[in-house]
Amino acid sequence: MTPGDEVVVALDVGGTGMKCALVRPDGATVHAERHATDAARGPEAVVGTILDVAEGLAGKARADGRTPVACGIAVPGVVDEARGVAVWSANVGFRDVPLRDLARERLGLPTALGHDVRVGGLAEARLGAGRDAGHVLFVAIGTGIAAAHVVDGSAAVGAHGAAGEIGHILVRPDGPPCGCGRPGCLESVASASAIGRRYAELAGAPATAAEVADRAAAGEPLAGRVWREAVEALADGLATGQALFDVATIVIGGGLAQAGPRLFDPLRTALRERLTFHREPRLVAAALGDEAGCLGAALLALDTLAKESR
Repeated sequence: MTPGDEVVVALDVGGTGMKCALVRPDGATVHAERHATDAARGPEAVVGTILDVAEGLAGKARADGRTPVACGIAVPGVVDEARGVAVWSANVGFRDVPLRDLARERLGLPTALGHDVRVGGLAEARLGAGRDAGHVLFVAIGTGIAAAHVVDGSAAVGAHGAAGEIGHILVRPDGPPCGCGRPGCLESVASASAIGRRYAELAGAPATAAEVADRAAAGEPLAGRVWREAVEALADGLATGQALFDVATIVIGGGLAQAGPRLFDPLRTALRERLTFHREPRLVAAALGDEAGCLGAALLALDTLAKESR
């Protein structure tokens, strides 16, 4: 066996689909698959699918003459990485699932379990848009908003596995209700779903965040108002993040980043206006797309393997 033969079995589990891959230690993907999560079947069925897919990937690697050396799994929700437990996930239905140990028993490989946004941040910081920055804040903006603070290639987990919940910074005390139960959280104003919801309330017609961005760019006053409100709130949240973490680079990922300059140009200006003595971070779009979760899960598994081999 040569180092080029070694691969990591990597899975990024979402509420609707799983992105799965065999990843070399240098970050190159040699095989990729996608599978339906079908969370409506219940958490036990989803766990069964995860284990079956992981085992199938390990078998695929061996059939191709490669050696699987570790397994990395990323899931949404609250994750206790130290114990390898998916504590809770609204999207998948997990409650205290010892997924790391289940996968390790099934595959016979060192296994790591991580939070989907944290491992995405890990990948962007080490392989993507934040590479060589040292201090990176990765912010994923989609249905919700979450973040990962990565320092020298390691993502902060927090005392309770809940670090990075930037979407629940209070930005508008009298704002709309958030799914967490409190009004005015950042994700209740500036997430993609919040932008679409706000426009629909005012216009009386449904629209996605992408459509709001398009209409704002075309000069529609109402869309422009909703878009500005979201950008201003997002700038408030990022300014808070910069005050706390003093990062060199903020990487924005998730669906909202697809708006490109329509998001980044006004957001960069609004963030600059909010900074006083804090250094302005570089603000860039994520580079790895929806591969970030798989790549990050692989990196987390490799880190675990390195620790276990010491």
